[in-house]
Amino acid sequence: MKEQELNFEGVERVPLAVFTEKAYLDYSMYVILDRALPHLGDGLKPVQRRIVYAMSDLGLSAVSKPKKAARTVGDVIGKFHPHGDSACYEAMVHMAQPFSFRYPVVDGHGNWGSQDDPKSFAAMRYTEARLTRYAQVLLAELGHGTVDWQPNFDGTLQEPVLLPAQLPNLLLNGTSGIAVGMSTDVPPHNLREVATALIRLLDQPKTTLGQLTKHIKGPDFPTGGELISPRADITAIYKSGSGSLRVRARYYVQDGEIVVTELPFQVSGAKVLEQIAGQMRAKKLPMMDDLRDESDHENPTRLVLTPRSGRVDLEALMNHLFATTDLERSVRVNLNVIGLDGRPAVYGLKALLAEWLEFRVATVKRRLSYRLERVTTRLHVLDGLLIAYLNIDAVIKIIRREDEPKPVLMKRFKLSDTQAEAILELKLRHLAKLEEIKIRGEQDDLAAEEADLKKTLRSKKQLTSLIKDELIELAETHGDDRRTDIVERDAAQAMDETDLVPSDPVTVVLSARGWARAAKGHDVDAESLSYRSGDEFLAAAVGRSNQLAVFIDSTGRAYSLPAHTLPSARGQGEPLSGRLKPPDGASFGAVLIGSSDARWVLASSAGYGFIVQLEHLHSRNKAGKVVLNVPKGAKVVPAATVGEAGQFVAAVSSDGRLLVFAIDELPELTRGKGNKILGLPAKSDVEMAAVCVLNENQALQIVAGKRQMTIKPKDLDHYRASRGRRGSALPRGWRNVTRISPEAL
Repeated sequence: MKEQELNFEGVERVPLAVFTEKAYLDYSMYVILDRALPHLGDGLKPVQRRIVYAMSDLGLSAVSKPKKAARTVGDVIGKFHPHGDSACYEAMVHMAQPFSFRYPVVDGHGNWGSQDDPKSFAAMRYTEARLTRYAQVLLAELGHGTVDWQPNFDGTLQEPVLLPAQLPNLLLNGTSGIAVGMSTDVPPHNLREVATALIRLLDQPKTTLGQLTKHIKGPDFPTGGELISPRADITAIYKSGSGSLRVRARYYVQDGEIVVTELPFQVSGAKVLEQIAGQMRAKKLPMMDDLRDESDHENPTRLVLTPRSGRVDLEALMNHLFATTDLERSVRVNLNVIGLDGRPAVYGLKALLAEWLEFRVATVKRRLSYRLERVTTRLHVLDGLLIAYLNIDAVIKIIRREDEPKPVLMKRFKLSDTQAEAILELKLRHLAKLEEIKIRGEQDDLAAEEADLKKTLRSKKQLTSLIKDELIELAETHGDDRRTDIVERDAAQAMDETDLVPSDPVTVVLSARGWARAAKGHDVDAESLSYRSGDEFLAAAVGRSNQLAVFIDSTGRAYSLPAHTLPSARGQGEPLSGRLKPPDGASFGAVLIGSSDARWVLASSAGYGFIVQLEHLHSRNKAGKVVLNVPKGAKVVPAATVGEAGQFVAAVSSDGRLLVFAIDELPELTRGKGNKILGLPAKSDVEMAAVCVLNENQALQIVAGKRQMTIKPKDLDHYRASRGRRGSALPRGWRNVTRISPEAL
């Protein structure tokens, strides 16, 4: 069977690139204009506008009985907004949350979420809602000819293009949204401040931005807190329309505890507690003892932080928490909205207020014109009714006798079609004599109102005065005090890591194969600890958990690791090569720990060494830094701490010779080979085995394998000589010395 040929006659052909570009641009403009960005006039996105209008249409005013939220959502998506019900309900919830909207538009009954979890609201079949009193700011003038109307998505109903907002709801409640290629972030502001700035701008159109910021001092968030950005930064943001602000929690001290009562905008108290608890678990908050959440219905935010003791600097602690948790955060500002021309643009504060005033002036003019038209029409009708009352018998006669009384009435009494229709619509009970008095009274009232409306519409001054009076009345009705204090403060700084680590006594142990660990306390028998097969004790040093442990490798390089990060001595430690990057083939030979001004003796088995302050050995580099020049064939000897009372240096050679000399003979350097400590025979395998520092009241303990010997202070005189000498021989059998150390008597 022959295939039928395709016929493309009459079908428009468009290049794929052109078609896709147009389709994507159309989609982008839809998202920007009809979904994500608010309009400058009423400050609402389309879904928010439709929710408010649908609730108004259902009669859900602030004084009416609330109805199920599902009823509202059903009307919105069925009549005006054919999108997902969950997204629509979420938008409705957002407008009802007092911690999200500065001036909520929806009055929700039931579970509408919490500041800890804004999305924890109940399903819409459980909750009820109505409009708040503030919503009248958006709806009060809707039926007064103030806005344009458009058909809904299926053309069966009409919906307002905008709501006739009597206040700049965009600034009052703020908004955020992400469109295609652009986004918006408008922070909320205080109603009284905004109304005052609008009045100033009405009176003095040439008001500068600096003068406006005397009224609008900055955003006013529903959750309070402190706005700590410098005033210059706030002014710069209001000038350009974009930037970021720093908002900080508010707290006070009660009975030695820190009580946080207000959080930055859109910050969860539960998340803050989780962040603090994480630091406590990681032992990065030693000054904190406990934290608890005492928030309830009366106190929506009450986080209690308990310090470890009364000596803790609470201000320093809070500064650290501000820097490391959401107790202080940046709030983005991007005043990108759809203007009166229907195009998105980023506005500065003055431009935004000025354009909203244009919208308001136009709205008030339309309201007055609509009312004037109604008044004029009514006066016209009243003129006809008065003629009828004055000629009531003739009118009744015409109506009773004529088949078509309307044209006869119009011709006889020179009435218009509207007047004649009104006469024919009269009820018999309105033919009473008193009705004439009522008509004349209504005529007088309407005539005065008509004159006043015409005068207001012709006079810019009177129109401005009317708008000002309305702004003042609205500010008195709906305004409240500022919640977010503006307090200029420096950005918080986190504490140094060493200040956050508890200062506990530790003994850092180094094994012969380069495995390190930290044991609690100073009374630790390091040699008796468990070691891996083939490994053994090499060196140990005592210090504090908040100090840096320094390791020296066989090439003379120094490496630093925080002592509190070393594994516990309950295990066998971990290899330093896993955290540091020593040269290939290098091994570790010494460990040091103490305060940065502590003095240590560094030496090599070649018999050379020097005194160094510990701070000169600290290095943040994983590859370390060279501090000791180790001669070829030599190795690093375990380092010896000088201490405050150190007076003598004792050095022992592998062939059993001991030398004791005054510590003043050894130089203090920052790096290098050092001076000769112990004289060694040339061309032999004899090397310096160990070195230590002791005072005149200390004995010297000598260890050779499992054997130990103590030389009392008075017996050490036999081994004293000048630095660099060969030293005196130890008793027979003490040639393989592995370690020497001072011992208190």
